[in-house]
Amino acid sequence: MPWQQLHIRCEKSQAELAETLMLEADALSISLDDAGDQPLFEPLPGESPLWDDVIVTGLFDGDCNLETVSQDIANDVVATRVWTSRVDDKDWEREWMKNYHPIECANGLWIVPKWMSPPNPNAINIIMDPGLAFGTGYHATTRLCIDWLTEQPLQGKVVIDYGCGSGILGIAALLLGAKQVYAVDIDPQAVLATHQNAERNKVADQLQAFLPEQFSDYCKEQAILPVDLITANILAKPLMSLAPYFATLLKSQGSIVLAGLIENQVEDVKAAYQPYFEMDGEFTFSAQEDRHWHRLSGFRRA
Repeated sequence: MPWQQLHIRCEKSQAELAETLMLEADALSISLDDAGDQPLFEPLPGESPLWDDVIVTGLFDGDCNLETVSQDIANDVVATRVWTSRVDDKDWEREWMKNYHPIECANGLWIVPKWMSPPNPNAINIIMDPGLAFGTGYHATTRLCIDWLTEQPLQGKVVIDYGCGSGILGIAALLLGAKQVYAVDIDPQAVLATHQNAERNKVADQLQAFLPEQFSDYCKEQAILPVDLITANILAKPLMSLAPYFATLLKSQGSIVLAGLIENQVEDVKAAYQPYFEMDGEFTFSAQEDRHWHRLSGFRRA
């Protein structure tokens, strides 16, 4: 069955009203998109910032009289443009899967969606389910960290992956030779996804995933600290606030890699880590689409 979409371009102050009116008109779902190429790099947990210029799109049943709905909504919403479109019915699961393909990272490591065969079966292949948790390998910040990991002497090391998302960085560390990974995330969905992906890559016996409070309790009970290496691919503000805590987790001369930074945040993050860490490495992708993202790495001061 075909579907219909109603699109309303408006200022963000009108977006909530447009969304409410569409739902009252029996919209099946609502999506919000950037209408003006305005990046939103760093929403904090629990925040849902909007672009200044927004396209609010409602999905409606094919039998709905969308002309009447659009006229009614346009009477109440200050919009710069209102239009409709049709969406043919498809096998949406297969359409979603088309967006993913194997990715070759540095030094011959591959990230492979679980439904595909590795292009190089003899390589180190991370088999991932691009589910709800962040970190499928398709974002520049994830690849920045993985590329860094491929260059580290990980054999026998104990690693903390803080802000683990899908668990991809911890799994990469284990496949590259690490002995044990402790993965931490504030999102229960991420903890679940990490467990599932660890099982998928046959490293579940070497990886444990926790919510932050659980991890704190585990550290007290098991005396696992300090560790050899920390990965943290999150956001600049949480990274800055976590600097003193990370210093308590990492042994002297232990390594750390930070990602999720844009250019104007790098110096602030460096300053936050300066009392505890020697940040000796900075890197960004040269590709135009990834040029915003930066990585910092360094080691724990003695």
